[in-house]
Amino acid sequence: MAKKIREDKIKSLRILQIDEQIRSGTYPNVPKLQKMFEVSRATIMRDIEFLRDRYEAPLEYDSQRNGYYYTDPTFFIKSLMLSEGELFTVTTVLPLLEQYKNTPLESSFKNIISKMMTMLPDSVQVDSSFNTQNVTFIKDPLPQIKEEIFNTIFTAIKNKSTVEFGYRSISKTEYSKRQFDPYNVLCQKGNWYVIGFCHKHKDFFTYALSRMDTLVTTGEHFEKRPDFNLNNHIDPDFGVWNNNTPAQKIELEFSSSINTYILERTWHVAQECHQNPDGSVYLSFMSNQLQETLHWVLHFGSAVKVINPPELRQKVIEEAQKILKGY
Repeated sequence: MAKKIREDKIKSLRILQIDEQIRSGTYPNVPKLQKMFEVSRATIMRDIEFLRDRYEAPLEYDSQRNGYYYTDPTFFIKSLMLSEGELFTVTTVLPLLEQYKNTPLESSFKNIISKMMTMLPDSVQVDSSFNTQNVTFIKDPLPQIKEEIFNTIFTAIKNKSTVEFGYRSISKTEYSKRQFDPYNVLCQKGNWYVIGFCHKHKDFFTYALSRMDTLVTTGEHFEKRPDFNLNNHIDPDFGVWNNNTPAQKIELEFSSSINTYILERTWHVAQECHQNPDGSVYLSFMSNQLQETLHWVLHFGSAVKVINPPELRQKVIEEAQKILKGY
């Protein structure tokens, strides 16, 4: 069985290479192909017949040029050769594209996959030890983004066009008008934002695309302000909330009850992380994302304690008091 599988793979690869030789316009003949692949005349003749029968190749022999050619120059073998590992990668990564489900990129990805599918043979047989039915992905709930808003923002960034839109912040019930020069689009865990200069606030600001409404270009154009530096406003490793304050050293101590969970992950590219003698875990990193850090710290509940900075400690205390007050 193993020998037959190996022979079939060699044959498939040889036929693909024969197809390539024919499409190159060199008019290969049987002796040339015999010499190239070091096989018998009978093997090459079987390959030629296989091309005609299996792939319905428009294959003819030109007696003047002494070689084979395709009567339809646009013909090619629909084939995609994947190893078992590559197949597993493709089939398991595709569900991860769910993070783009709330954007027009979803349909673009589907179109790309459809085009790839046309490259496959009519029937595919895979002998794989991997079974993707045994792999389950749990998706985060994502806000919906209107297609016209998503596309208009990207066009405005490309053309350096000022935009106008209604915006509903997280604590409001109505939309308020904004004029905005969009600089960069940011994506954090499937949530999409745009950062730029807000005319209302006279400052750099970050807006969530999902909270925008009736977005249009104003016809005015802008130039990026020379004092804008994206890295001064976000932390690519931890958060996109616009904050132009200097980075601070975040220091946390996690309970020994979750020490493995903390130690086995990279929370920040510049982190310092080690286990203390009592089993607790020390974690520190530099970031200006105090608000994002606050939300992240709170979901660990009593299993984490903020050491520094004092401002973050105070925010945690205030949130804990609000939670108690609600009960």
